[in-house]
Amino acid sequence: MAGRPTAVVTGASGGIGRACATRLAQDGYDVWVTARRQDRVEQVAAEIGGRPLVVDVTDPEDVARLAEAVGDRLDLLVNNAGGALGADPVAQADLDGWRAMYETNVLGTVAVTKALLPALRAADHGTVVVIGSTAGAVAYEGGGGYCAAKFAERAVVDTLRLELNGTRVRVSEVAPGMVRSESFALTRMHGDEAAAAKVYEGVEQPLTEEDVAECVAWVASLPGHVNIDRMVVRPVAQAAAHKVHRAPLT
Repeated sequence: MAGRPTAVVTGASGGIGRACATRLAQDGYDVWVTARRQDRVEQVAAEIGGRPLVVDVTDPEDVARLAEAVGDRLDLLVNNAGGALGADPVAQADLDGWRAMYETNVLGTVAVTKALLPALRAADHGTVVVIGSTAGAVAYEGGGGYCAAKFAERAVVDTLRLELNGTRVRVSEVAPGMVRSESFALTRMHGDEAAAAKVYEGVEQPLTEEDVAECVAWVASLPGHVNIDRMVVRPVAQAAAHKVHRAPLT
């Protein structure tokens, strides 16, 4: 739509991606709602007045179709597609799960960014926001595959920022800690509802999807010459990846 800034959100069919798409639409963006599930993509797009497009970030044809649909100019790319699978020790690693995490979190982010960079360069101050994780900074037991993927994704963010120095494109990572998301823990625990609930057991007010979306919207709203390299955001109950208060706060 003419006159409105444009945004692409990957993995926008639910969770943090859906919250980001919703918030950006409220802020006046014309939002491309992209994810793998057609019914959910169309539902979210209808709710926010966005543009639905089914995209698997690991599929080159889908990514090329996204770039063609977006066209010559893009103001904001939110690389959100990704997630965690399993919590096994390295010695019992599910290598298929590790590959899937690397392909979505890392290669998918690279593929979409590469395809849309020309359109971002054409904007006054094109902005790339990657939804990373505190798992990309500090490893923890049972997190080998996810931490490895998020460490790699963080390296991509920092490298891209260096390589785009001298352009007007901003590159930022929003790195949440514990978020009670729509399906993050449930997917990670392969549908085990009891195991997923245990992740948040006793924690007073984990972050919400909307909290993360607020951070993304703020990063994007700043004057074009201001770049937030990295924003780490945790609930008050979580002081570090390994230190979570599981009782009422005082």
